[in-house]
Amino acid sequence: MTKRNTQQRRRAIIDLLNETGEVSVEALAEQFSTSEVTIRKDLAALESNGLLLRRYGGAVPVPQELMTDPVEKVSLRKQAIAKAAAELIRDHNRIILDSGSSTTSALLPELSHKQGLVVMTNSLSIANALRELENEPTILMTGGTWDPKSEGFQGQLAEQILRSYNFDQFFIGADGLDLERGTTTFNELYSLSRVMAEVAREVIVMAESDKLGRKIHNLELPWSAIKVLVTDEGISASDKQKIEQQGVQVICASA
Repeated sequence: MTKRNTQQRRRAIIDLLNETGEVSVEALAEQFSTSEVTIRKDLAALESNGLLLRRYGGAVPVPQELMTDPVEKVSLRKQAIAKAAAELIRDHNRIILDSGSSTTSALLPELSHKQGLVVMTNSLSIANALRELENEPTILMTGGTWDPKSEGFQGQLAEQILRSYNFDQFFIGADGLDLERGTTTFNELYSLSRVMAEVAREVIVMAESDKLGRKIHNLELPWSAIKVLVTDEGISASDKQKIEQQGVQVICASA
């Protein structure tokens, strides 16, 4: 199945959903002469982009009350950041995805275009979303102690498992961006993020420009540990320059 055929089929599914108000996996598989597994992956990808809601055996349109302008704008910014970040990933790369960030989650649909990926994560929701991708990346889980606050596994066991591997890239979000120090977080459990950064050749931070200037005490990663910041065009020229002076490449994605 080519990428073009997949995109055409997914557009057709949305058109059909808008016409009928509901679609079923069984009927779609028959209509498009493909497997129910493929259709489920289509619906999962479309749901992650906010285009429908999955229901048992099929999907329904997103209710109007959930489609407000502010949400739309935020999701477009995050999608733009995700697309720009995905361009840094080569086929067959070994990458880490951190839990607890909707910006890193926006990267997931973009991974469907990459072949032979190995993806390590400490997040069950990310692992489940990766299972839905048509290109079927190899999924590794850290294990460890479940932390409901970050919705990910944490602790010494997770750190030990990570240290037994090495990776090309680590993708992480941020609660805040401190121009002087680096990325900041509300979460007290940030030691695993630092280990993830240690075992990866490149650390890529994905964060919207409005995270700049937030006063958050916990330093998660210093600028010295970060290679690339992918943000949006809302960042000022002076802030961009200050971060670049720390030796970090800044990519500004346009929504």
